[in-house]
Amino acid sequence: MMITQKLFAIVPSASCNDSLSLRTTFLQSQPLDFGEMTQTDLAESLFDTWNEMPLSEPDNGEFGNEDNVLSTMKKKRIQPLCQWIPEWSSYLDEMIHECNCKGEGKLLYHCHDCFGVEIMCHMCVLNKHAHNPLHRIEEWHGTFFVRISLKSLGLCVQLGHHPGEKCYNPEPAMADDFVVIDVHGIHEIGLDFCGCETTQVHYKQLLHARWFPSTVSNPQTAATFALMEFFHLLSFESKVLAYKFYYSIARRTDNTSITPIRDCYSVFMHMVCHDPCGVDATSAGACAVLCPACPQPGKNLPDNWENAPQETRWIYALFLAIDANFWLKWKLVSSDNVDLSLNAGWSYFVEETVYKQYLSECGCELQEKSTCVSHNAVNMADIKTSRGLAVTGVGTVDCTRHDMKLPNGVGDLQKGEKYLNMDYLVFSAILSFSIFILNLLYDVACQWHKKLWTHMDSMPPHLHLAHENKIIRFFVLKFHLNAHIQSCQTTFSFNFSKNVGHTDGEAPERGWANINCVALSTKEMGPGACHNTLDDHFGDWNWKKITMLGEQMLHKIKQASSRSKLHREELHELERTIPALSLSAWRSEIILWEEDHTKSNPFESRVVPITQAAIQCQLAEKDAADLQAGADVSLHAEISPSILIVSGIDLQDQHNTLQHRLDNWVRIQVLYMPAFAPICSAEEANQFQRATTPKPEDFKLWLPSELDPHIPCHQKLCNCEWELHYAQAHDALNNVQQNIRLFAHLNMFKIANVRGQCASTRACTTLDLATAKMHASKAKYDVAWAALVALAPQLGKIGWSDILHPLLVSDMRPMGDFIQGQSEGTRGIPWIWKTPGVLQDNDKGLQDSDEWLSGLQAHWSKEVTLLLKEMYRVLAFLTWQVEWWSGLSSARHFKRLANIEGSAAYAKHQSMLQQGIVEKFR
Repeated sequence: MMITQKLFAIVPSASCNDSLSLRTTFLQSQPLDFGEMTQTDLAESLFDTWNEMPLSEPDNGEFGNEDNVLSTMKKKRIQPLCQWIPEWSSYLDEMIHECNCKGEGKLLYHCHDCFGVEIMCHMCVLNKHAHNPLHRIEEWHGTFFVRISLKSLGLCVQLGHHPGEKCYNPEPAMADDFVVIDVHGIHEIGLDFCGCETTQVHYKQLLHARWFPSTVSNPQTAATFALMEFFHLLSFESKVLAYKFYYSIARRTDNTSITPIRDCYSVFMHMVCHDPCGVDATSAGACAVLCPACPQPGKNLPDNWENAPQETRWIYALFLAIDANFWLKWKLVSSDNVDLSLNAGWSYFVEETVYKQYLSECGCELQEKSTCVSHNAVNMADIKTSRGLAVTGVGTVDCTRHDMKLPNGVGDLQKGEKYLNMDYLVFSAILSFSIFILNLLYDVACQWHKKLWTHMDSMPPHLHLAHENKIIRFFVLKFHLNAHIQSCQTTFSFNFSKNVGHTDGEAPERGWANINCVALSTKEMGPGACHNTLDDHFGDWNWKKITMLGEQMLHKIKQASSRSKLHREELHELERTIPALSLSAWRSEIILWEEDHTKSNPFESRVVPITQAAIQCQLAEKDAADLQAGADVSLHAEISPSILIVSGIDLQDQHNTLQHRLDNWVRIQVLYMPAFAPICSAEEANQFQRATTPKPEDFKLWLPSELDPHIPCHQKLCNCEWELHYAQAHDALNNVQQNIRLFAHLNMFKIANVRGQCASTRACTTLDLATAKMHASKAKYDVAWAALVALAPQLGKIGWSDILHPLLVSDMRPMGDFIQGQSEGTRGIPWIWKTPGVLQDNDKGLQDSDEWLSGLQAHWSKEVTLLLKEMYRVLAFLTWQVEWWSGLSSARHFKRLANIEGSAAYAKHQSMLQQGIVEKFR
């Protein structure tokens, strides 16, 4: 039967040089006769699927010429598929080629895993595999090879002795039945334990052979260390389930299901979670991978760092972020007594016994309600559903500048994100640090910090923190900050705080993306297995972060240096336009507030926004003053010039106003604007000829801004319209800002909480309504701005266009929103957020400028300083670990020389690894 194979290739399209097309070639699977075909003919008859070429440039100066480049690429192109096709028959021949051993017996066996393809006799195959008892052997049955085990050929693995040596008192495995799980497959082997007087117990003999036993007493199954390490790394990178991994190994053993394979899955799972031995002296958090960039006294800080001047102590501050993850829940399927945890507080999870005792004693306290916006994490903590769940989520404390989990900073959340749980985790994580300055980040820090020290008093004594001599500041993570009320957005903002660099605080959120992939597995586990798995993944996350710290910090310091220079230049240009007295006053206020937050907050806006209603009141007061002074120019007993313009603008906003209101307005308009009478008469004549009555929304009011500049109009009317439209523009901008905030909040709520078609449809309808309101406010602003443009030349108004600009759709975005190519530190703030307050009092207006305040704080400059110190601490910490591991080579005492040498070799190897990382980072 003829079989064809379809090959695809992407090639430049003939119709357009910049486009690609897909070409398909069908090849026969049987060998073809290429004897009379040259390489050129073959290249033309078959299409190359890869088009690989060496990365070299032409030697001549024609590199910039596109035609020459394409010509050179064509000459130098290598076509590996075309070169291989004439040889594919030889490939197949060599893949089944065999050679023979030099033994005297009958040549029947060959090994899949040995180097080479030789056929061996019975004696040779046994001798050669005394050191490789887990290789896969096949036996020749006259016309083909059949899988056969080394056990059936007579090979028996003797433990406790060197390979090939005999034991004088061998002890066969129970029932001569022993299974080893390896990367190559699942093997049934013959195995004898050593029964000599000086021998070790059975499980130790297996460990000496680098086989991990399934049980301590009478083991009948083991897994090779290579398999365990392979599964360990694979679970980190691909988040593979143990079930799928084991049955992949089973299929590698026999993918036909013809030969029955021993089902050792439950035994394999037991080996993955084996009990430890000899680790009773391990201290809390000792097995965690520490962050080398965080300040850790005695490890990476200089001597006498405690005596550093007050103005430079901030470089030794510790940044911690607090968050919860409700994906990492697990069902009520087991208990601590049945499924024991192996860490006992030695790694990232807190010690369970003391933690749960504290929760049981204080768990009856109700959560305080939020006085900020309605935070679900706060208000719904007591009512979060937990039916069928033992744990609803996990709370963590992270190093926020380097995205690493902290020792004893992780704990289960039994029912929502309660302060009770989070307080315990925070103080448990801080316990290992002796730092004077703490920056604590939490998405509800504005509520959480209020009773933190009161809650600490009810905790176990070992968690009490002497905070009187420490500087502890609280922040809200940048992404979550916009969901808070305005006062929180200034009090708990990184942008308005000194000595924090360019920190965003969103480290936990980045880590959740990595760990959430195992949530479906861990929720079915018992408490011990769940904690062990998460601890393992948290450790791997920290380790990968450490190995990449050098490149990441180098990239960050380059970016921070360029941004610092750019911000410094922009700040200098802005300050040249501001009076020196104002600059000095603002700096003094900021310094006072940074030292004492009870002082007036300089970052809160002090400018009363301009509103249309306020201007109407001012005009009414001015009319009353003119009447009292005898300077009134009103031509109507009840309606003054300002009231006329106010009602006109009001009608302009309300197109569905009754027609008689429009008619009344026109009659009074003729009194104040006599030049309008001819226009009105001409319009009435046109309507009479057309025999139509215009709709109210199509009625043109002919305000002073709509008249031709050559038509005379009273100056007071023009001034009234100017002031009202100026206020209307600010009023419309305020509405645009509010609708932008509303849209952003609704959109974030939809992304985070709305699921399902019906709920999504309703949410989209709500978002469309918010968008419609935003564009309606924009239309109102456009009308006012057009009127200001028309009136400004007549009234001699200047400078207003520096404050009010044309409102584009691209300007209608949140202050913290980025356009393409921007980030938090490089973004440009739309002008609508800089406008309020910059009309009469320049000092107050510039005080509200977010860009100027960010430049004043010199975040990028501080970021450069922090990064340099962190790079120093990384090298200092790793150097300390080199010496620490070297010291451990003789720290533990053993009776056997082999154990002493093995312990020393392991410690030296770890020291060498740390030294290698140090050299790489340098």
